[in-house]
Amino acid sequence: ALEDIKFGYCTEFIIMVEQEYNLGTEIDFKKYLETIGDSIVVVSDEDIVKVHVHTNDPGLAIQKALTYGSLTNMKIDNMREEHNEMVIKDAEKAAMEASAHKEKPVEQKPRKKAGFIAVSMGQGLGEIFTGLGVDYLIEGGQTMNPSTEDMLNAISEVNADTIFILPNNKNIILAAEQAKQLTKDKNIIVVPSKNVPQGITAVINFVYDKGPEENAERMTGEMNRVKSGQVTYAIRDTCIDGKEIKQGNIMGLGDKTILSVGDDVKGTTTSLVKSLVDDESELISLYYGEEITEEEANEIGDELTSLYPDLDVEVHYGGQPIYYYLLSVE
Repeated sequence: ALEDIKFGYCTEFIIMVEQEYNLGTEIDFKKYLETIGDSIVVVSDEDIVKVHVHTNDPGLAIQKALTYGSLTNMKIDNMREEHNEMVIKDAEKAAMEASAHKEKPVEQKPRKKAGFIAVSMGQGLGEIFTGLGVDYLIEGGQTMNPSTEDMLNAISEVNADTIFILPNNKNIILAAEQAKQLTKDKNIIVVPSKNVPQGITAVINFVYDKGPEENAERMTGEMNRVKSGQVTYAIRDTCIDGKEIKQGNIMGLGDKTILSVGDDVKGTTTSLVKSLVDDESELISLYYGEEITEEEANEIGDELTSLYPDLDVEVHYGGQPIYYYLLSVE
């Protein structure tokens, strides 16, 4: 009910730490947030701190956070307005159902041992995850930056004792961890996938008759063996890792650095794959984006098959924006 909302603003942001920030600092910060709100989650990872708090004065939380560094990914939602909108929508829905004499009960899916939530972008990648048994997809879009609230909504939709979350982006792992801390009635395990190919490998290696912790260890281990790459374009002139990059250049990104730069997508993609393949490689997987045709993707697949006749080469439609190709070598 509206009167039950004690603190009206759901406030989230990331602190890019610029001052000293240690365990003692974090404890003090949490104590301060407790004086101005509730539903507090503070998760730190090296020089990044993800913050979630319900408060009546978001400015106080922001001012305090600014003493530790600069802020990014700020999101403030008026929960009282959202509640009113939800009440109106529920009333409209009930009226429509009543007028149409819809009395069919909503079927609740039976509770199961394990469920999956994955962050994805693009129709093709979504279909791949769904085909592998993922229960709920959070559409990441171009930014791949869903909030903790998005995670909590997804968790509420999956009726399972244990829910594995695949963030599929290093910037979303903290939001998933926050959602885990805020969930009390289900066992939440965050499998820290940093990109889509890692997430696909993780869910493929899930074994239903194994326990949650054993599965988490297995999925994480197999996922970390995957070498991943992304092919995109430069939005401005820059110099990274000694490589001169001009606006509009095609870039092949590895897990930690830029591995190839060129003027055309095909050449840059092939060069990227060459830098990832080694003597232990067995499989190359290509997921082509919304700007690539099936014919173009298959051309690269055929070339890679010629270059590496002993390796399996798979080409899949991903439909993702921004990235011409997502790829993995394992």
